[in-house]
Amino acid sequence: MLFSLVLTEINIEASVCDETVGSEELKCRLWPWSVLGGGRVVFAKSAWKGAQVQTKPPGDPLDRRFPPPSVASPVRVDRDQSGALISGLRRRRRRRRGHRLDMAAQPAWQPQEEGLREICALLEQHISPTPDKSRIWQQLQHYSQFPDFNNYLAFIFARAESKSVEIRQAAGLLLKNNLRSAFKSLDPTYQQYIKTELLPCLGAADRHIRSTVGTIISVVVQQGRISGWPELLQGLVQCLDSNDPNHMEGAMDALSKICEDIPQELDADIPGLGERPIDIFLPRFFQFFQSPHASLRKLSLGSINQFIMLMPAALYRSMDKFLQGLFVLSHDSVAEVRKLVCAAFVQLTEIQPSVLEPHLRNITEFMLQANKDRDDEVALEACEFWSTYCEAQVNLELLREFLERLLPILLTNMAYADDDESLIEAEEDDSLPDREQDLKPRFHTSRFHGSDEVTDDDDDSFNVWNLRKCSAASLDVISNVYGDDILPALMPLIQAKLSSSGDANWKDREAAVLALGAIAEGCIRGLYPHLTEIVEFLVPLLDDKFPLIRSITCWTLSRFSKFIVEGIGNQKGLEQFTKVLKGLLQRILDTNKRVQEAACSAFATLEEEASDVLIPHLETILQHLMCAFGRYQRRNLRIVYDAIGTLADAVGEELNRPGYLDILMPPLISKWQQLSNSDKDLFPLLECFTSIAQALGTGFSQFAEPVFQRCMIIIQSQQLAKVDPVSAGAQYDKEFIVCSLDLLSGLTEGLGSMIENMVAQSNLRDLLLQCCMDDTPDIRQSSFALLGDLAKVCPAYLHPRLSELVTIAAKQLETSQLIESISVANNACWAIGELAVKVRQEISPIVMTVISCIVPILQRAESLNRSLIENGAITLGRLAWVCPEIVSPHMEHFIQQWCIALSMIRDDIEKEDAFRGLCAIVRANPSGALSSLVYVCKSIASWNVIRSQDLHDEVCQVLHGYKQMLRDGSWEQFLSALEPSEKEKLAKYQI
Repeated sequence: MLFSLVLTEINIEASVCDETVGSEELKCRLWPWSVLGGGRVVFAKSAWKGAQVQTKPPGDPLDRRFPPPSVASPVRVDRDQSGALISGLRRRRRRRRGHRLDMAAQPAWQPQEEGLREICALLEQHISPTPDKSRIWQQLQHYSQFPDFNNYLAFIFARAESKSVEIRQAAGLLLKNNLRSAFKSLDPTYQQYIKTELLPCLGAADRHIRSTVGTIISVVVQQGRISGWPELLQGLVQCLDSNDPNHMEGAMDALSKICEDIPQELDADIPGLGERPIDIFLPRFFQFFQSPHASLRKLSLGSINQFIMLMPAALYRSMDKFLQGLFVLSHDSVAEVRKLVCAAFVQLTEIQPSVLEPHLRNITEFMLQANKDRDDEVALEACEFWSTYCEAQVNLELLREFLERLLPILLTNMAYADDDESLIEAEEDDSLPDREQDLKPRFHTSRFHGSDEVTDDDDDSFNVWNLRKCSAASLDVISNVYGDDILPALMPLIQAKLSSSGDANWKDREAAVLALGAIAEGCIRGLYPHLTEIVEFLVPLLDDKFPLIRSITCWTLSRFSKFIVEGIGNQKGLEQFTKVLKGLLQRILDTNKRVQEAACSAFATLEEEASDVLIPHLETILQHLMCAFGRYQRRNLRIVYDAIGTLADAVGEELNRPGYLDILMPPLISKWQQLSNSDKDLFPLLECFTSIAQALGTGFSQFAEPVFQRCMIIIQSQQLAKVDPVSAGAQYDKEFIVCSLDLLSGLTEGLGSMIENMVAQSNLRDLLLQCCMDDTPDIRQSSFALLGDLAKVCPAYLHPRLSELVTIAAKQLETSQLIESISVANNACWAIGELAVKVRQEISPIVMTVISCIVPILQRAESLNRSLIENGAITLGRLAWVCPEIVSPHMEHFIQQWCIALSMIRDDIEKEDAFRGLCAIVRANPSGALSSLVYVCKSIASWNVIRSQDLHDEVCQVLHGYKQMLRDGSWEQFLSALEPSEKEKLAKYQI
């Protein structure tokens, strides 16, 4: 392909520079987001003495293990980092063939000189300080249409030694991203050309080129597998055995990336190869443990660590050798190596603790010392060991011997480090506007119907994991394992720090308060008799001069919330609760942002525990929360929304009083009117309104119409934005749809049948159908929640689309859908059941389709979400209730698993519906349940009390019917198989 014919729009010559720039002058430049892939960039120490750039998908938690390096650190470009390019380090024009291994014959494909020049010029513009990103992006898109464009990139990366390293790396990174999406569609000859060009770069003189080629090689292996590149294994072995530092490091770097991305590839059988790749490489990794080159020690150990979770047979057979190597490397002079040793022991403790048992005392001693390492990263990795050890239940008596030495280390490490960013942030008051980077990404949790929704109350996912937090988390776990036994050793340490006076010791006092919060749950038996003293000590700290002491005191008090609320039965306990409540409310109005955040979060926790105990204080609470609402900056305003929503959930309809609504609603409505439909600050307000609508019930009707209409508009505009953002005038964001659907669910639940007039005049039915078919699980999850809520109050409205809605819901229960999203299946299953009890026989065409999906779910009860099992059992029962003639002939295929699941459900109206179905199909086909009668009776015995008299009578009829069927002592023999407690519960049915 003659690029000179198509690359005419770019004519800037690539500059060439002969001087070499030192690594300390390296600069990182970013490719346009859309060119090289999205992602948040975080920095981490590399396998060299510099730093590597890693990419996390937007929204992922920051890597807990690697803090940012110093600015002066040289940067290597990681295989997943799309944007960081290295400037400087210009190369001489002359190619140095002496540094390239002769791994393949000269390829036939050759680039055109003019095409090379134009692409290099474009790449140089790309890495310039002020590139025209839009134009360059268009040009790159244009070039990518040509089948040999990637060959040009490979050539520039591998052979254009007259160009700067940064230009070559730019070509390599673009090549990597192209191959990730298009490698399999490339002409095989082009695939081979690229592979041939890459291999010699493993031994490149410049380590940044070696690093980048490792990145590209890993992508090629991901796309074409090891078996599709037989020369690679030979080339890697040749490099590892070459005794040339560059070749050894280049090969190890590539292997480390393969091990991280696709370790299973190295533990697979390769056609024509007598042993698996890991059998070839593992002995060489062990050899590098003794290398004088720190980079090889780090890369080899890091590579093996990637296999610990998989634990291939080769590693298990070599475990003794691996452990011997770890013991040697535990004394390594390089901190990164010691950190990897700690990581290995942590993973082995979690995955294969038995292999460590003979060495456990020595390992624990090493970890204790490593936890005090002068390098914080080593200390952090060692600190992970204690919680892993406790959770794995490994020889807890042995660790008990170390606690007296361990607890002081943890407490010391819980103090703020001098360079902790929180120390700077803590000085910010609410007069300073939030910085954009201060605004954490928020993630709405879609509406979920069930008993065990997984939520994470800890908002540290966006914060950097550090030694302080890890130490506190370890102390929390240890306290839950050893309980009050740690108090004699720990409390004197805490008391000593709490009593330390003077401004210089404030960090020690803060750490002691943190420690009290960490042990609040695990050691509550020992602390409870002293709870009054503890609270009396903590409340004054809410007014401490140091904001971080005020904020940590809020958190620690929240950890004791449950026990503070439990004590309100007596006057002293009530007074204590009131002190805590008022103290937190005062701190909600603190001028310090960090304290505002901690106080609001702590108060939300107290609200959850206190519930209706808050009712006498509602006016005061609302006044403080709405005052905060008026003064908080954007970041903390989100927490106020949460506190208001939690309050609504806690006190329910008590909020529906004119005096309270006059305080609460005007500021919220004003904010609602200020925000545009594309403003992401709308998310927490939508969530807040959802809770308020549910709490107020019909009392929300005066606000419902504009809220309903706006939700509809947002959903429609976002559906348009998904296909045509220009016409929509906004960028698509699924969160707008999810939050709006959930608010509509809240309105439906709160207003009940009063919402029917609003939905009847809308196109909600069609919008809901579209959302139920959306490719985003979160949207489908919320859609089926709304479907179920609408089914309960206005099923007639859904009737024109009933068949389609039920069919789509049933598809969510198929095995392939379960793998994608359990929560979607859970809500869809629940919605089908709600529809069934309303439309009755109209659901009959799909009854067996649904049951054929539910039965496999019940058969996998031990491995699936409990809520899905419960909803499956209830929905099956509801279908049996409304269509017994369809279900009863098949009951013997599922009755046993169904009854087991019914036995697990708490007594409520939904369980009543399910048992109506059980009784209905037993009446229709009594012999179908005869072989599983024990399970039927056990499920009946699971009731504490059946409140519905007619259901109670139906159950009696079923039992008496079987008693009549089983004559000649068979009934008595059957009863003997039941537990005494079960027989006692069945006795109430006069059998």
